[in-house]
Amino acid sequence: MAEPKRRAPAKLKARVYSALVEKQAEEGLMPLGQCEGLCVFEQAVALLPSDELQSRNPCRVCHARVLAENLENPPIWWPNCPYSEFKKS
Repeated sequence: MAEPKRRAPAKLKARVYSALVEKQAEEGLMPLGQCEGLCVFEQAVALLPSDELQSRNPCRVCHARVLAENLENPPIWWPNCPYSEFKKS
């Protein structure tokens, strides 16, 4: 009988994703304009007049990141939010 597959905890997935996003930002890869569809807040950030804000990933300041890194089943329901997807998979 095959052993059931175990999934990584959603909190761990969120922390790994956050670390990758941070590393990506440090290296200057993929500014916000190149990752369309990532976040429900990206359109709002894109409308702001600051080039500095537009070059940042909204996940770094979103409370969804904090919730996902600390709760196994965070109350996040936004479409296209990577953090809300981690609890499903």
